[in-house]
Amino acid sequence: MEIRYIHEPTDLQCGQAVLAMVLDKTVDEIVKYLCNDRETTLKEMKNTLRNFGVSISDEKCSAADKNDLPMLCLLSLETPRCWHWSLYYNGTFYDPEHGIMNDFPKSNRRYYWEITPI
Repeated sequence: MEIRYIHEPTDLQCGQAVLAMVLDKTVDEIVKYLCNDRETTLKEMKNTLRNFGVSISDEKCSAADKNDLPMLCLLSLETPRCWHWSLYYNGTFYDPEHGIMNDFPKSNRRYYWEITPI
């Protein structure tokens, strides 16, 4: 699996950008699919992945550092500004707002749901 990084087009489209990266789609395709160009819910994130044949766990897990993370996962991060969707794959963070990183973006609470690679 290879992730093509996508920067969020607006401050409210981190979820759409994460879905686009996992599903190898454009943000516009995800916005159209969801009929939503604003904040996404966990339910929308999980349902979209599953509807495209991607397996995501039901269990929400906490992460103190990146060693806690599985190979591929959806991240929900409490950043200084807001709750934020991000993506982790094989040692690298693909964050729609902050770019490609080696560690978590600044965040207080960190949760993840494991994704089974396509």
